[in-house]
Amino acid sequence: MCCRKSSEKSEVDEVAGESSASSSALRAIGWTSAALAVTALGLYVGLELRLRYKFNRRTPSDFFSHAGEEMGAEYGMGI
Repeated sequence: MCCRKSSEKSEVDEVAGESSASSSALRAIGWTSAALAVTALGLYVGLELRLRYKFNRRTPSDFFSHAGEEMGAEYGMGI
């Protein structure tokens, strides 16, 4: 009887140890996934805010097609 109780306890401890290890691994994977999701959401929101800021801060010359080009108007001139 004495041996039986100790073997039963060890089996229970092994099962509890396995579930504890698997739950901690799943917890780590869950936190990592949550952190990646928050990072991706932050990047997306930051990009949208930046685009809206740039859109609202346009100058009148930005409406022309060659507003940002340095040598855009001289491409057709030949020597």
